[in-house]
Amino acid sequence: MKARLTSLRTLAASLALTIGLGAAAPAIAAQCGNNAGGFNQWKQQFAQEAVRAGISQGTVQSALMPTNYSNQVIKLDRNQHSMNISLEAFMQRRAPASFVQKGKRIIQQNAGLLNSIEKSYGVPKEVLVAIWGMETGFGANSGSMSIFSSLATLAYDCRRSAFFTEELLAALAIVDRGDMKPSQMRGAWAGEIGQTQFLAKNYLRFAVDGDGDGRRDLINSKADVLASTANFLRQHGWRPGAGYREGEPNFAILRDWNRAGVYQKALALFASKLAS
Repeated sequence: MKARLTSLRTLAASLALTIGLGAAAPAIAAQCGNNAGGFNQWKQQFAQEAVRAGISQGTVQSALMPTNYSNQVIKLDRNQHSMNISLEAFMQRRAPASFVQKGKRIIQQNAGLLNSIEKSYGVPKEVLVAIWGMETGFGANSGSMSIFSSLATLAYDCRRSAFFTEELLAALAIVDRGDMKPSQMRGAWAGEIGQTQFLAKNYLRFAVDGDGDGRRDLINSKADVLASTANFLRQHGWRPGAGYREGEPNFAILRDWNRAGVYQKALALFASKLAS
């Protein structure tokens, strides 16, 4: 237990620097568990620690306290499938010919927005639209599960508690800074948020206000989604004007978006088809 507390103390301090939580962020030391039995007790402990870390009491009450332990999330976590499939099979699943056709139409219909984002961040429009398509079918399948129940379940679960503790704190901070309401925070089972599936920590670090309404809304705002995705890539070292196909300078940057080799290759191929 001592080693776990030490690592969580380090994680909490790192998160405090990233998202501007209290400078003396505490160790997030609520006891993890492997079934629903201790979840409510854990939640009470975590709520106190989140407040001490700088999250407002109002956000904790509205976003964290209504959460429920999700057996479905645990089942999905335990039954993840690897991406050890062929490029052809992956393309058929995530970037079929119908997506290429639709993606080209989207580029034409949103030329002004995409050209503006490309000018600002140096990321080609076809790369952004390819990510959008591969992640959620251009926003059609962003997920409908409660982000907070998913992240609370995974933060409490002992398997990857440290990682999801940070993600849960980050999700609370998204609400705390006014970007989203708790009821709007719905997404994929592991807490991915929005039309290009940002993790909460990345949402905090890289989301931008693309439509000028004063909020960073990666669930409902197309401009925010695409600009934020471009900002993520640029902040990870994207070189404007350099290529993104395998062997070209920006191909390696695609790994920061998704570390699966087949995903990187599929994304580069999908984008090149959109540009042709």
